[in-house]
Formats: sequence, C-alpha cells, structure tokens
Amino acid sequence: MRQVVTPDSILWTATARVAAISGSPLPARADVVVIGGGYTGLAAARALARAGASVAVLERERIGFGASGRNGGFVLPGYKADLAGIIRRFGVARARELFESSLAALGFVERLVAEEGIECHWGRVGGVTLAARPGHLATLRADQDLLARQFGHHTTLLDPEELRSEVGSSRYHGGLLDPAAGAVQPVEYLHGLAAAATRAGALLCEHCGVRSMTRTGGRFLLQTVSGTIEAGEVLLATNGYSGGLVPWIGRRVVPVGSFIIATVPLDPALAGRLIPRGRVLSDTKHLLYYFRLSPDGRMLFGGRAAFRPEAVERSLDILRRGMVEVFPELAGTPVEFGWGGTLGFTLDQLPHAGRREGISYALGYCGHGVAAASWLGDQVGTALAGRGRWPLLADLPFRAIPFYSGRPWFLPLAGAYYQMRDRFG
Repeated sequence: MRQVVTPDSILWTATARVAAISGSPLPARADVVVIGGGYTGLAAARALARAGASVAVLERERIGFGASGRNGGFVLPGYKADLAGIIRRFGVARARELFESSLAALGFVERLVAEEGIECHWGRVGGVTLAARPGHLATLRADQDLLARQFGHHTTLLDPEELRSEVGSSRYHGGLLDPAAGAVQPVEYLHGLAAAATRAGALLCEHCGVRSMTRTGGRFLLQTVSGTIEAGEVLLATNGYSGGLVPWIGRRVVPVGSFIIATVPLDPALAGRLIPRGRVLSDTKHLLYYFRLSPDGRMLFGGRAAFRPEAVERSLDILRRGMVEVFPELAGTPVEFGWGGTLGFTLDQLPHAGRREGISYALGYCGHGVAAASWLGDQVGTALAGRGRWPLLADLPFRAIPFYSGRPWFLPLAGAYYQMRDRFG
C-alpha cells in the first residue's frame, strides 16, 4: 500500500467547514478560569457564561488541540468500565443511575447541536461491538441480557451471518448492535461548541498555558505564558493533558496514546460493501480497533496501537497492517492522513468530577469523551454557577494509581500484557 501520509496530519482539521475561532486576550480577572479548551472546558464555559458569570478558558495550545480535535467522532453510551463490574462495585441502583447519565450525555449532545445550530454531521447511526474471537460472542450475549434486564436498554445480538449486513469483513465472529450510538465530525462539533461559548460571553484564550497557580484569601492567582489572571473559581478540564499543574490529579489520570489513519475517499460501492449501514464499529480486543466511514467517504481506522502518546509513526504502521487484516480490499488503497492523541485513563475506567482544595475538575473519559465530556462540562459549569447539583460522578471515590506520580513508566508493560491477552484469548 502506497504511503502518502505524514504524521499528525489530521483529517478532521483538513476537511472541517468552519470559521476561525474568536480568540481573546487574557483578562486581568474572571469569576471562573477554566483550564483546558476541549469539549469539557467549552461546555462548562458556555453554561457558566449563560448563568451570568465572567469566564476565561485558558488553552495551552489552540482550542481543541487535544483529544477533542483528534478523536474518531464516536458518540457512545456507557463507559469504558464494563457494566457488570460497575454493578459489583456500586450495586444495581447506582449502576443504573450511572448508565442513565451516559444516555443523558448523548441526549445533551443531540440537543446542543440542535439548539446552537451546529453543522457537524451529527447522527444516531448506531454502533456495533464486534467479537474478535469466537468466545467473545458469549460475552456480548451476556452484555445484551444485562442491558435489557437491569437497565431497560435494548440492543441486538448479531450472529456471524447477520453481521454481514453491518461490516464487509470475515475477521469477526458476531457483534452487538446498540442503536443509541451516534457520530459527529469532531472538529466541526468543537468549533460549534466554541462559538456557542463565545456567544454566551466566555473568553477563549489560546496559547495561554498555566505555569503556576496559588490561592490567597479565597482567590486564585494564575501565572500564564501570557500574563497573570485572578479568579474566584478554577475548573481543571485537561483530561489526558493534565501534566503536573495539580499533582493530586496527576496521580489519578494516566495519559494513554490512541491513533487513527484515514484513507483517500473510497469508491462509493466499495465503501458500501465495507460498512453498509454507516455505523461506528469497534472490536472486543484489549488493544482494540475502531473504525467508521468519514462524512466524505474515507475509511477511518483507529486503535491503541501503542500506549505511549509519542509513538505516532510506529502506531500508524501497525494500524495500516490492521486495516488490511480487517479489510483486505483496502490493501492497495493509499492512506492520506494519520495522527495520534492522548486519552485520560483512570484506575476504575470511569470519568470523575469533583472539588478538592478549592479546585474543581472534570476529566478521565477513557476514550468515551465526546458525549461524556460535553455533558459533564455542562453539568459542572451549571453547578459552579449555583444553578444545579453536582453530577453523580462527583460522588465516586477517585483513587490514586499505586506507584504512579505522573510519569507512566508502566505503559510498555501494560501494552505487552494486553497484547498477550489478545493473542491467546
């Protein structure tokens, strides 16, 4: 397959039909400073500004530089953590509330797109989880039963024959279709959210990384690369890009790399054979593959090819081979775009929100961030404005990761372990 891709060439940025984001100079003070200009920070800023607060969003790079501009555009119900494990840990009643929160997050994205007139190719296209090994179909059957019995959420189990109407690949052994899942063009959605926050009155300050933060007399003083700002409240919305600014968070969120390639636009007949119904799809491996068609008809193929965020070129090679393994018909199709980004993983594989030592936070989406980050940002912003309760996720224990202080030394070991699990079932 001819390689025409250069690392960190992002399909969504190159093809987005958007106006430039209206950046602002750093103000001297604000009621609330939001650190992080992705979905979480923008949704929180929109909610706060609509409630009458003065808000400044501080982004170290450009708005949407991180995962919000680099993800696959999957808008999914549920969490990375499996529901059976959530039930064992919290009980059925709390697990139901958590799952309903994930559905509320999808509903929030749908309403936001409609209310703000965001043109981002949003649609409830449905998602399919693909059984990567024969034995995984039994696990999906158990998931289907649990979703229906405990959560009243109906999905469809697909045997290998039925799966042919969903994916043109013989690599998989069945699947589970969830009609609630959706898809967006992530950068178009991001720009629409940024425009909505700006219309509400929020200031978006790009290239404004925070160097230090001190608290005196109930106020915060933040030193940034662009100057100093004073704030009454601070919301940390940095997810996998949290770094060492708040050490307590740094011990609880691990930056994990995820990578995506995109082909040239496919012949419509070929695209229709490979993903006939335009679903978003992912498989059951630990180092999973996920794929979909882009709005302009390209194969978008992603995965946890390598755990370290900086391992872009190696990861793109792995994904090219994986794409051809799943779809042999793409063996001669050029790959035009390839990029990587950083997810924020937590010990329990659940998002978290809360408040500690006067600093609020919302992060840890573990690859389910389009809906969860948007909704959680809105919920936390509304709570900080005094117009709503803190979300359920604020009540969950947020444990530190043992022997971890911000440098993920264990990721290569974890990658090797999961690769072995995938290989031997």
